Amino acid sequence: MNLRAAVIGAGFVGRAHIEALRRLAIPIQGVLGSSHSRTQNACRSLGIERAYQSMEELASDASVDVIHICTPNHLHYPQTEAALRAGKHVMCEKPLAMNTTETASLVELARKQARVGAVTYNLRYYPLCQEAHALVKQGAIGEPRLAHGAYLQDWLLYPTDWNWRLDPALGGDMRAVADIGTHWLDLICWITGQNLTELCADLATVIPVRQRPTGPVETFKKMEGMATEPVRMTTDDYGSVLLRFGGGLRGVMTVSQVSAGRKNRMWFEIDGSEGSLAWDEEEPNLLWIGSRKEANRFLIKDPSLMTAQARGYAAYPAGHAEGYPDTFVQLFKDLYAYIAAGDLAAPRSFPTFETGHYEVKLCELIAASAHERRWVRV
Repeated sequence: MNLRAAVIGAGFVGRAHIEALRRLAIPIQGVLGSSHSRTQNACRSLGIERAYQSMEELASDASVDVIHICTPNHLHYPQTEAALRAGKHVMCEKPLAMNTTETASLVELARKQARVGAVTYNLRYYPLCQEAHALVKQGAIGEPRLAHGAYLQDWLLYPTDWNWRLDPALGGDMRAVADIGTHWLDLICWITGQNLTELCADLATVIPVRQRPTGPVETFKKMEGMATEPVRMTTDDYGSVLLRFGGGLRGVMTVSQVSAGRKNRMWFEIDGSEGSLAWDEEEPNLLWIGSRKEANRFLIKDPSLMTAQARGYAAYPAGHAEGYPDTFVQLFKDLYAYIAAGDLAAPRSFPTFETGHYEVKLCELIAASAHERRWVRV
């Protein structure tokens, strides 16, 4: 089955999707951007032939099997709905939609249409995160007891930093937790095999007023010399959440987009009854393995030393680093192989629409917990 793709959005993450699809030799039929001129410019720079002029034109293209949605959050629901109704499979960037009413609707629509829906929680696909998952499943650290860590960034450290995610109408009412915290939560739930049962959250808007540029700004681009206007902020720069999982597992997560020097520190440690595992996305080719009765050690990413379950997610031999772009390749490889196999009742190893619904539900509960200053049940 020769599957073909189209991509909506050609910014930072859209280009990451395009690069990964090309590495897998999946044909890209065309791109749809935020305007026809930007779509044409993107297609020229990326060497893609077709520049779609509308969602309707893309959805009606019979040559497209899978649509990748890489647009601002508020567009995820209408674009995903249109794609599903047109009979397309969907890979949607997180969050799946702006609220659980929308996400539940998409889960049901994908079921009715017999289409595959996936969400880009790609951090699972670092080789050593796959290894951590396999080790916990095999009982290598015993019973998981504690899960703790953080996701810290500094790209919104200053009041002059701006991105569309700061606007609740475009990004949603939650920001740091929804943007990066859900990656951490998804990873921990997946590695440990445990879902949350209760949580208690503290959120803060550290920078109450920001300077919004009067013109468009791309993610992670500097804004020197641009005219700005002050805007009061309501979304979270910071959050800490106490967590209780099934099986007696407890934990805590801290997220921040205002931590100077932390570019993308997604760090976790899982402590079990017989050992511990720790991993940091800024050093993704090292997995720390802790022990009480023997020397601690680092596993340097090496397919020949990894478990059979995880080995296939390390594409290069020992000493050849793998990083963020490679996670998209491995995720898409799983998704497209599943669709090509044709058995939609088979178990799915990739993050699904159900995963996306669960993560949006957690965001809503975290917001409620912080507002009401209490524990809430999941």
